[in-house]
Amino acid sequence: MISRLHERGYGVTAPQFPESSLAADVARLRQVLNRRSGPTVVVGHSYGGQIITALNEDAPNVAALVYIAAFGLDEGESIGALVESGPPSPALANLDVDALGFAWLPEGDFVGHFAADVDPAQAKVMHAVQQPISLSAFGDVMGVPAWRNLPSWYLVATNDEAIPPDAERQFAARMGATTVEVASSHVPMVSQPDEVVALIEAAVAGVSG
Repeated sequence: MISRLHERGYGVTAPQFPESSLAADVARLRQVLNRRSGPTVVVGHSYGGQIITALNEDAPNVAALVYIAAFGLDEGESIGALVESGPPSPALANLDVDALGFAWLPEGDFVGHFAADVDPAQAKVMHAVQQPISLSAFGDVMGVPAWRNLPSWYLVATNDEAIPPDAERQFAARMGATTVEVASSHVPMVSQPDEVVALIEAAVAGVSG
């Protein structure tokens, strides 16, 4: 994704989040945004949607939000409550929680479900560098969502086995997002990168000028 966006002339920053708590992750995003001097399109994938949504109403240099198969919660909601409202999705059914309370995806579930349409060798590399998330982040309750005040774009991954596609459609509908659907697993930025770039560019065009 980064190289494709660079080729099109965009400046890109891809923060590495601690995923120890929602507050820590939002603080990292604000740290990065403070280093940027102009309007910025913020893109979030999966739990990253929770981070960009939690910018709330204080996101002065953010021009648009782009969600890639991501959580787009409303005020008062938490990821944990949503996940527990139905049976676990195939990709998340066997989370391996370590002694520090961080959840890891087993290799078989990562390759077979999380990144099901990625070459298995590449998916194994992705599994090897996965960033675990603290289970405490699942209990963090959303405040006023940033998408209430910012234009939003959403990519629904129709073959997603981590976040159900119907849940993604509901997130997109209630935020009034410009929505596209792509036949992809939970990682369309890897398996369908051109589609993701096209959506980001649509967001840029939508807020330019």
